[in-house]
Amino acid sequence: MSVPLSALTTLGVGGPARRVVDCPDDAALCAALETAAKDGLPTFVLGGGSNLLVADAGYDGVVIRVTNTAVGALPMGDRVRIQVGAGVRWDDLVALSVQRGDAGLECLSGIPGNVGAAPIQNVGAYGQEVSETIDEVIALDRATGATRRFTNDACGFGYRTSHFKGDWLDRYVVTGVSFVLRPSGPPTLRYGQLQARFDGTPTLAQVRETVLDIRRAKSMVYDPSDPNHRSAGSFFMNPVIATADVSAVLKHVSDLGLDPDQLPQYPAGEGATKLSAAWLIERSGFDRGFTKGAAGLSTNHCLALVNNGAATAADLVALARTVRQGVRAKMGVTLWPEPRFIGFEQSVEELLA
Repeated sequence: MSVPLSALTTLGVGGPARRVVDCPDDAALCAALETAAKDGLPTFVLGGGSNLLVADAGYDGVVIRVTNTAVGALPMGDRVRIQVGAGVRWDDLVALSVQRGDAGLECLSGIPGNVGAAPIQNVGAYGQEVSETIDEVIALDRATGATRRFTNDACGFGYRTSHFKGDWLDRYVVTGVSFVLRPSGPPTLRYGQLQARFDGTPTLAQVRETVLDIRRAKSMVYDPSDPNHRSAGSFFMNPVIATADVSAVLKHVSDLGLDPDQLPQYPAGEGATKLSAAWLIERSGFDRGFTKGAAGLSTNHCLALVNNGAATAADLVALARTVRQGVRAKMGVTLWPEPRFIGFEQSVEELLA
């Protein structure tokens, strides 16, 4: 029996899956994978559906949801190790860590989705990345059914990526993550917008509420009452380019009659510079609220592509293509989408070219 996927994604688009199977433990997960293989069907692991664009034709396979929600804590001297099932809602974990007084996740408040997706994407916001606190990622090998434990260093974490998103894509299913946090530790205040809100050192709870306030103002907290809520969050990643290529971008900026000194630039490792996708998008002529058919940019944040109520996946792809092509033409920078595309016959590059 087919199951509509539009109801399981925050964008609210996408056709049906052949089957959807909930797996509360490794045994159920192995059984689901074995049954799908026996039936000759592909499988896809779905978390909170917040970083996903499903094709209008749907997914002709088995969608697996890891629903393990166990949480445990183990003191380790001046640290605490938190073991969390992949099915736990991410923001519930952040709220719990703040309530316990454990520092390390507070700036990641309000990010939608489940814990299992956090290491895959190496989620980050407001001066923190989840890779800073991950101790181990527990995953099931699809081919053998064996459980593997990967140390932080083995995961290949980078800006919004990891081996689970790259070389290991579709090889492992993340079933749990362990974090090492700092009991009674101070909050992380690296992000200028957060630093400006406080005099002195705020509590973890104050930082969490401030992050949530900032995200709400940008429609980046999932709220069905917000007209911008049907989104996948930031649709495009901040581009990381060779530092030697920045001068070419600055020339594009100048040719548009803009002040090159206003282009936000951030160090991104040796020989690399990170630019602001939002700045590039808005200066390329795509203001907040820009619409194309039934899809548009959020009225509060140009990085979020939104379903205005009746959009299809094709509408969102067309809008993403328009924005991407516009930025490339105006700024000489190629943006890359953050969500995963599922069920499309063409590659992402082909869809957005």
